[in-house]
Amino acid sequence: MNYETEIKSDLGDASDAKFEEQGGFARFTTGKARWVIAAILILAAVIGGYMLMSGGETAADDNREAQAPSISVIAPGRTTVTGEITATGTLAARREMPVGVVGEGGRVVSVPVEQGSWVRQGQVLAVIDRSVQTQQAQSAAAQIQVAQADANLAQANLDRALQLVERGFVSKADVDRLTATRDAAVARVRVAQASLRELQARNARLNIVAPSAGLILERNVEPGQTVSGGSQPLFRIAKGGEMEMLARLSEDDLARLSPGETAEVTPAGSDKTFSGQIWQLAPTIDAQDRQGTARIALPYAPELRPGGFATATISSGTLVAPILPESAVLSDREGDYVFVIDGDNKAVRRSVTTGEVTSRGIVISQGLTGSEKVVLRAGGFLTEGETVVPELVKQGGE
Repeated sequence: MNYETEIKSDLGDASDAKFEEQGGFARFTTGKARWVIAAILILAAVIGGYMLMSGGETAADDNREAQAPSISVIAPGRTTVTGEITATGTLAARREMPVGVVGEGGRVVSVPVEQGSWVRQGQVLAVIDRSVQTQQAQSAAAQIQVAQADANLAQANLDRALQLVERGFVSKADVDRLTATRDAAVARVRVAQASLRELQARNARLNIVAPSAGLILERNVEPGQTVSGGSQPLFRIAKGGEMEMLARLSEDDLARLSPGETAEVTPAGSDKTFSGQIWQLAPTIDAQDRQGTARIALPYAPELRPGGFATATISSGTLVAPILPESAVLSDREGDYVFVIDGDNKAVRRSVTTGEVTSRGIVISQGLTGSEKVVLRAGGFLTEGETVVPELVKQGGE
């Protein structure tokens, strides 16, 4: 049996809705309903595809996260570091005095001191033969006696003449002549005396004496040797035994220092360390190697041998900066650098400027604030932008 019914839409749609019933099945036919169903199906497909794609990306991200390497990192912070400058140089006497022949010289008859001896000011270091000079001094002394005898005779003649002037036996002219003779004789006495003192002074200079107390560094004369004025120094003396180190420093290091800074000096071949103080900085820079000299005053010690090699560690104030282990600092043609991990867990290269190397690590003077996560080791195997899993460790930890 077939039924056909006409129903009008409440929405005032002019289309007809027809129900046909045949064999227990019903078919709904309408123009706009089919469009609504198609739109719903398309929307469901789009939502399903989006869900599927979103789930795939999340899985891929999780997979990449699982494959990212675990890297140890540290947050170095900032530490107050005592600045230190290491320099090398040679040891020398702070005030070295060369001692040579002052007079005309001669044959050396004795050398009563040895190299390494301590001497006082004025002590005789060497004696030169003075047999000829002694005879000359004796001759000059005799000349004084002769001149003195002439002067005495001239004075006696003048005294007698003055007594006879009153009686009229001697004229005024004779008195003047006798007075002049007496004055000339007295003058010759003074000349003879001056000649003797000159010879005595020359003879005294034949003894080579220490100009100041100190330590004899070199002895370049032996008995029997003939020496003369202008020859090489016979002795070298360190005044007061004071020593110093001539530390060679770069222009930058030299500019960071000032007189009065303390230093620890270790001579080559010795385990002992000696405390000293910078007492002078060179006012010039060597044009060849661009270095200057810091003179470090040192007290006497047997291990401090002039001419020897030494190493100095000089204090140069304090610095507040991060300190990193050596394994965290890398170098290439562009300079020193480290890897830091950013907020996205990606490795980022950071150029740094290194300072002193201390027992705790390398001081980073520029490039880091201390709050970064710095790769502790294996930085050489990382690439810029690589994703990692940072594991924070304490400074000095493993």
